Amino acid sequence: MSLSKGEVKNPKTLQTTYTKPMKPTSAILLFVLLLSACGTARPVLDRDSTKVEVKTVERIVRDTAFIELPVIIEKVATLDTASTLENKYAKSEASVSGGVLHHSLSTKPVREPVIVETKETVRDSVVFRDRIVKEDIYIEKPLTRWQQFRLQLGSVTLILIVIAILYLLSFFVQQLPKT
Repeated sequence: MSLSKGEVKNPKTLQTTYTKPMKPTSAILLFVLLLSACGTARPVLDRDSTKVEVKTVERIVRDTAFIELPVIIEKVATLDTASTLENKYAKSEASVSGGVLHHSLSTKPVREPVIVETKETVRDSVVFRDRIVKEDIYIEKPLTRWQQFRLQLGSVTLILIVIAILYLLSFFVQQLPKT
């Protein structure tokens, strides 16, 4: 037994069922429904941006360094007259004793300042970060006459519903058989 187009034979029940081929519009509709999904609407926000700014400053720094001179003592003997010499670095004394000139030279312990120039590089970085902050702001404004009317109508309706329920309860209580 051959099956025609659209017939399907169920092997368990040995029954033949007839199916219709799917129309293209139905297939497109099914595809669209499969692609859609439930979800909440989310607003598209701009991205947070981060910007790093690096500043490099080069400058020449003048500093003072001190050089210490060592203490030096020298003595010289000569056949000459006496003398004394002194400046900010050294002191010299000469004296004659027994026909011989004795001469001494001693340096003073001095710290001499010397200007030193150094090149200094300073790097500074600043991070700028732009963020979007979403904040709900509630502003109270007075109700319109229509809104006030609807609020009062709701209160009146609630009172009428309570009265109707009490009336129905009293009606059913009166209908109960008295024992």
